Amino acid sequence: GPMGLLQPIADAVKLIFKEIILPSAANRPLFLLGPVMTIMPALAAWAVVPFGPQVALADINAGLLFLMAITSMEVYGVIIAGWASNSKYAFLGAIRASAQMVSYEIAMGFCLVIVLMVAGTLNMSGIVQGQEKGMFAAMGLNFLSWNWLPLLPIFVVYVVSGIAETNRHPFDVVEGESEIVAGHMVEYSGMAFAIFFLAEYANMILVSALASVMFLGGWSAPITFGLLHLGTPQWIADTMWFWNWFWLFAKTFVVVTMFIWVRATFPRFRYDQIMRLGWKIFIPVTLVWLVFVGLWIQSPWNIWK
Repeated sequence: GPMGLLQPIADAVKLIFKEIILPSAANRPLFLLGPVMTIMPALAAWAVVPFGPQVALADINAGLLFLMAITSMEVYGVIIAGWASNSKYAFLGAIRASAQMVSYEIAMGFCLVIVLMVAGTLNMSGIVQGQEKGMFAAMGLNFLSWNWLPLLPIFVVYVVSGIAETNRHPFDVVEGESEIVAGHMVEYSGMAFAIFFLAEYANMILVSALASVMFLGGWSAPITFGLLHLGTPQWIADTMWFWNWFWLFAKTFVVVTMFIWVRATFPRFRYDQIMRLGWKIFIPVTLVWLVFVGLWIQSPWNIWK
């Protein structure tokens, strides 16, 4: 195709028509359940992602709690796939993956708890609306009132934990080709293999969208007409739904681009380095910030009132 644009489509068609080979010693029901368990949480979590004020499939008050619960289920798919394959490579890859995911899920969980503390709500729309208030927002400089600025270390921890959580390079020892071939996916072929890759990218886009909602103001524009001391033009007010979608998409796109940039830049870490980063650096940092933000909220200098 032109400039190789049809290559991904050709790959997808090839995988769709390939046979799913079941290893003779594999546990058939669990072997087929593994890929489904991996991709379903990534798709189900989109139910609470807001695309505008109260514009979500399920605008529930416990949206953040639902997210933390549903995304933690993905690790079961990896463990099931590794165990059901009845292969030493797959099982070792599954153990590595589950240990890594659980380690970084704790740090990510603390990041989300800190966002919950400053927003004062578990509702995803409420978290975004909480970032549209304050001195800078009143001046029209929305991007300075978003959570990324006061919670910058937490934003960095969240994004790096997101890369590790989705098993992306440089945290992809789960699929370390030189060590354990393709990890828990080693016995999979055809569409079952493709679903694992779809799940990886679905999780990457989900983590990026959540970073946009929690720290980058979600659907709100970086600069508003308040900066020019003007009212919002009528044609923009009439098409606000489009701009809400546009800004959330643009921010998500920037974070996904950062994931791809990291993949191209850094060498793969050793497994012990990944574990040390998660347990000895990220978890203590988030715990210290949890206490610090709690004291900040109770102090006279609270910027989230």
